[in-house]
Amino acid sequence: MEKIGFMQGRLSAIVDGRIQSFPWTCWQDEFEQGARLGFGLMEWTLDQERLYENPLLTEAGQAEIRSLCQRYQFAIASLTGDCFMQAPFWKVQGAEREALEQDFIAIAKSCAVVGISMLVIPLVDKGSLDNPEQEELLIAYLQRQAGFLADNGLRVIFESDFQPSELARFIGRLDPGLFGINYDIGNSASLGFNPSEEIAAYGSRIVNVHIKDRVLNGTTVPLGTGNADFKAVFAALASVGYAGNYILQTARAADGDHAGALCRYRDMAVAWLKPNAA
Repeated sequence: MEKIGFMQGRLSAIVDGRIQSFPWTCWQDEFEQGARLGFGLMEWTLDQERLYENPLLTEAGQAEIRSLCQRYQFAIASLTGDCFMQAPFWKVQGAEREALEQDFIAIAKSCAVVGISMLVIPLVDKGSLDNPEQEELLIAYLQRQAGFLADNGLRVIFESDFQPSELARFIGRLDPGLFGINYDIGNSASLGFNPSEEIAAYGSRIVNVHIKDRVLNGTTVPLGTGNADFKAVFAALASVGYAGNYILQTARAADGDHAGALCRYRDMAVAWLKPNAA
């Protein structure tokens, strides 16, 4: 299943107790490990901390990423910008905002260099839109970048805690060719949303899917043990003709066998997808 990939770091040891972070000491190893396990797709993850040291943002690192992709027949189609959630430019003013907007441009240019076409902006947690002013600032800035995004073959996609109708309204303000939605199954389950209602509201704008499970109002748990209704989700996605990637952003293995857990989760995803296969 070439369309089922994993979030970078899921094949590496947990860092500082965080379920997700860039695997600084072993990021190269995940290409070889992933290929050995039958994966050919990864989503890059980028933190604000040490942003410009990340290999994605260095010339040498970009060359190494391209080389590893070629050697192991890997694609990196998307990037989860945790950095945007950790330091949201739409929540600050003046020089601080200008610096973070420059970070966005640097990240986008780097993505284009290595072949990443989708930038996930998480409008959740610290990045959540708190008021209409923040929404206006975010949309106005991104609309000013429309030409830049188009010239570089990039699309900005949003993960959001909006109610379905609100997310449909929000994404409806933006060009479908340049802006889309990253549908996170676990986050929606945690918020108590109905997947049929969500996907009916904005399914045509979904261009990337994160597979994970969460309990209602709670944290990430192993697939199948939380509140996510995976059969309903995959049926709804099939009903709108979704044909994009699925990224395993799953719970970490309690016993440290992260590769074994990731393969089990992939097999579960394959089984859920089979009834909906075209």
